Amino acid sequence: MDGVGSFGAGRSGSTLDPIAFAKQPQTILRVLSWIFSLVVFASIVNEGYVNMGSERLHCVFNQNEDACNYGVFVGLVGLLACSFFFLLDYKFSSISSVKDRKKAVMLEVGFSGFWTFLYFVSFCFLANQWSRTTPDELPLNQGADAARAAITFSFFSILTWTGLTVRAVQKYLLGTDMTLFTSEHMDGSAPAQPYPSNSPGGSTATTSGGGIGGGEGAADTYQSPPFTENNAAPTYQVPIY
Repeated sequence: MDGVGSFGAGRSGSTLDPIAFAKQPQTILRVLSWIFSLVVFASIVNEGYVNMGSERLHCVFNQNEDACNYGVFVGLVGLLACSFFFLLDYKFSSISSVKDRKKAVMLEVGFSGFWTFLYFVSFCFLANQWSRTTPDELPLNQGADAARAAITFSFFSILTWTGLTVRAVQKYLLGTDMTLFTSEHMDGSAPAQPYPSNSPGGSTATTSGGGIGGGEGAADTYQSPPFTENNAAPTYQVPIY
């Protein structure tokens, strides 16, 4: 199969309009998810650690290193994943195999759903640790804006990744429009050729309505085997005297 109308994409090798691609809801959600992941990652890396009068840096989220590490991990991997799936969306119409398209869509469904859950955990985890952080742990309110940004954009990421999951599920349910393929394409056999007729007009026998030449009723498609009439035994006539 050449992938016609499979999983929301057109014929393989068809020209992709960049403007139409940029206006797709999936592309907009992908870009927003990329931006939100970048904010979560950069906020914690740049201002998520403070110096408490010593050389050692402490995490602004209740001095819990696991909270900062988790936020950095979710943001960084989400950032890379958005870049990968963005390129996959752009090149999706050039994938000729229906099976490869199905695998790509299933990968997107699984990852998007899983990362939606991880961002939900990130939002709950960071918000809980931030609520336990005392002013004494943040002299001069250091890193407070970064902490709030990481929590806020973790929540926004839940919404965008949920939207990406829904779009991927819709694409998977769309599947392949099998009405575009005939039964010969499905079973792999060559289409049957009509049996040529031995009539003087050289027309082909058919059983479709109307018959040949617009006659009434269906044309008779039965052909007598060759030499049948010539091989018949001659009749003997008794002479009369």
